[in-house]
Amino acid sequence: MDIFSGILSFLNVTGFAHCDYRHIIMICVGLIFIFLAIAKNYEPLLLLPIGFGILMGNIPFLAGMNIGIYEEGSVMNYLYKGVTLGIYPPLIFLGIGAMTDFSTLISNPKLFLLGAAAQVGIFITLLGALWLGFTMKESGAIGIIGGADGPTAIFLSSKLAAHYIGPIAIAAYSYMALVPVIQPPVMKLLTTKKERLIRMKPPRSVSKLERRLFPVIVFLVSAFISPASLMLVGMLCFGNLLKESGVTERLAKTARHAFIDSVTILLGITVGASTQADVFLTWKSIKIFILGALSFIIATASGILFAKVMNLFLKEKINPLIGAAGVSAVPDSARVVQHVGHKEDPSNYLLMHAMAPNVAGVIGSAIAAGVLWAMLA
Repeated sequence: MDIFSGILSFLNVTGFAHCDYRHIIMICVGLIFIFLAIAKNYEPLLLLPIGFGILMGNIPFLAGMNIGIYEEGSVMNYLYKGVTLGIYPPLIFLGIGAMTDFSTLISNPKLFLLGAAAQVGIFITLLGALWLGFTMKESGAIGIIGGADGPTAIFLSSKLAAHYIGPIAIAAYSYMALVPVIQPPVMKLLTTKKERLIRMKPPRSVSKLERRLFPVIVFLVSAFISPASLMLVGMLCFGNLLKESGVTERLAKTARHAFIDSVTILLGITVGASTQADVFLTWKSIKIFILGALSFIIATASGILFAKVMNLFLKEKINPLIGAAGVSAVPDSARVVQHVGHKEDPSNYLLMHAMAPNVAGVIGSAIAAGVLWAMLA
């Protein structure tokens, strides 16, 4: 009898005793993320940590064991504070800045407008979220998904709607990973073959002085326009200055390799683990995913359509495909532009041009997040 009681006691503390269909659903989602990362090579540096984090967050356990991500004092809870306190996103931006070349944007500043135009999706989604019954703060956090910028989405949701960080972050990173699937149909639908064949002049050579001044000027202008964006834009520009200064290559190399990789691992695992079945599987989470998809499509369309409008006034036409790169998924959106344009004309190279609105989108989404935080907090 004692042996039997011991067996029952052991079974009661296993995951099998506390598992229900919601845990199985979320574990399947995690396995899908891992499959897409490994088999399809969709953003593996993001989807693999997030996918495994989903598995970690959805192993059922006996309440009070102090191992869950939402249990104060657990190791995972301490790591998750980097998300809930908005610590990880600025550190990610430091690494992005250290690996990003702003030369194309500097050589053709008007392409900054395409990055700004793509942020329209953020504000349209905000209205959609309000219509679906979310509060103003929640709607602002949900809307930022349209920028296709995972760190910015996490940062803003930590300030406005911390209880929705999991769904918002997963939605943002999912759509970033699915850029090669979502964007091409929109790009082809909104452009003609003649437009897709437009060739653009190679960007002019940019001096070292311009490269060094650019991050300083962008930071000062952005911070004065939207002080709430100071941390995101500041770390982005600081990382870029480390790269371009010519005297801090060791720091720049660390920021764009070991540092950003370490933070990405922690962010991915904890964001994935935050999708605990009883917290994540709700109708509101499903609504967030639907709104996120629409937001991303609208942002892509906005960039393309604004490029077409610009062509009405420009002597030297721009290929409207590059407007799709106005979202913040760097450099994946720019690569998709190159891929779609290359299919139409294998000798037409759009990647370097697409990088301009792509990096402008990063800055634009950070400023938009700062504006929303300042207005809604």
